[in-house]
Amino acid sequence: MERDDTREGLHCLVTGATGYIGGRLVPELLVAGHRVRCLARSPDRLRDHPWANHAEVLGGDVTDAGSVARALEGVDVAYYLVHSMSSGKDFEETDRRAARIFAEQARAAGVRRIVHLSGLTPAGVPEDGLSPHLRSRAEVARILLDSGVPATVLRAAVVIGSGSASFEMLRYLTERLPVMVTPSWVRTRIQPVAVRDVLGALVGSARMPSHISRTFDVGGPDVLTYRQMMLRYATVAGLPRRVVLSLPFLTPGLSSHWVGLVTPVPASLARPLTESLRHEVVCHEHDISRYVAGPPAGPTGFDDAVRLALRRVREARVSTRWSSASVPGAPSDPLPTDPGWAGGSLYDDQRELAVDAPPGALWRVIEGIGGDNGWYSFPLAWAVRGCLDRLAGGVGLRRGRRDAAHLRVGDSLDFWRVEEIEPGRLLRLRAEMRLPGLAWLEMRVSTGADGRTRYRQRALFHPRGLLGQAYWWSVSPFHAIVFGGMARNIARAAASKAACAPGRAPAA
Repeated sequence: MERDDTREGLHCLVTGATGYIGGRLVPELLVAGHRVRCLARSPDRLRDHPWANHAEVLGGDVTDAGSVARALEGVDVAYYLVHSMSSGKDFEETDRRAARIFAEQARAAGVRRIVHLSGLTPAGVPEDGLSPHLRSRAEVARILLDSGVPATVLRAAVVIGSGSASFEMLRYLTERLPVMVTPSWVRTRIQPVAVRDVLGALVGSARMPSHISRTFDVGGPDVLTYRQMMLRYATVAGLPRRVVLSLPFLTPGLSSHWVGLVTPVPASLARPLTESLRHEVVCHEHDISRYVAGPPAGPTGFDDAVRLALRRVREARVSTRWSSASVPGAPSDPLPTDPGWAGGSLYDDQRELAVDAPPGALWRVIEGIGGDNGWYSFPLAWAVRGCLDRLAGGVGLRRGRRDAAHLRVGDSLDFWRVEEIEPGRLLRLRAEMRLPGLAWLEMRVSTGADGRTRYRQRALFHPRGLLGQAYWWSVSPFHAIVFGGMARNIARAAASKAACAPGRAPAA
């Protein structure tokens, strides 16, 4: 991990490290040369982060003064990145109490600076006119600024990055609805900001001059209505142009239920998001640039932020790189601890069987799949799918395979391509037939706790737009025949090969 050693690193505490921003901030602080301690109610949730072995993790809660005091010992900069997203009656009091405890303990511990990420509030709107969550965020910011510790409060509107609740709501609404009847808040002007720019401002704030204690607005270069954001998302994602109609009578409560129905974003989370969209949230100053260096190419535009959020969903959601990575991917990438509904839809058909054959025999069957050997399931269905693909301008099944027994990364295999191969363990194929989305077929060999060979098969599909959703649900009734039969027949073929191997008697 490369570090910036031009100046001595600071000791930073990050609260909310299990959240969207916190989980992405920690590796950025580490790369900048700082030492990082995390305070989390559920430390186990941080185990799968690529940076887990590079940061100190303490269990505790920001509403418990004792655990906050212990976490702040020896800390130079304290990042306060917690905020309740519940809709219960007491969430404002909980946020208020937690902020006061944190402010008091930071002052007692001699912390040099508090850094907080808050919500951008509209100019000229009194606090009692704000949504409950924006009002609470404004109050928390005020408590931290009044703590007696120099504080930097960054105020952002919609953060664009895979895993951000605001971005995921935008993603699903746009992808799933070619024609949208929407609430009036789609006409609200918003200044979205890329997550990488937010993280850059947070990291840079650690070294802000000690006499600075104030709020800063952070936003990207584009000011758009929510409707414009949906239309531009569709363009970047390669979707047909969307039709967006607004209805003024859809209240925030109805809007949240509508979002919960159309998208996997929970209604309890959608409500504070939609309530906040009633207000115009546009930056009124860009003073942060006086103290924190921005990206060399300037602030990230909306279209580029969306591209960054979409570009690696395939690798992050399908591959296993997170389990062995030592450094994080780009800030816009999904993380293993993001909610299950984040990162776009990924449909998954899994099959697992015990195989009466040694792992080597099973692997030989897997590596020999396709071409003249076929796909071990419903040959007519595969032939028809190949013909339909050729009629649609695709490659069909005519490519066969390069070698009858062996595969390597990049090989074409009928209408698939070998994306990854670990000899004896894993074969992952990426579909190259014409599809309204991205598809993979993954086959694994392992040995179970009982010593028996196990075969695991996964068919994955990442749909593009409503057509992709319709495609998956139209073919899913046949998966038991096609993919279920494939798994069973591969297991039988491996058992047959093992039984007929030299030195072994055929199975009875």
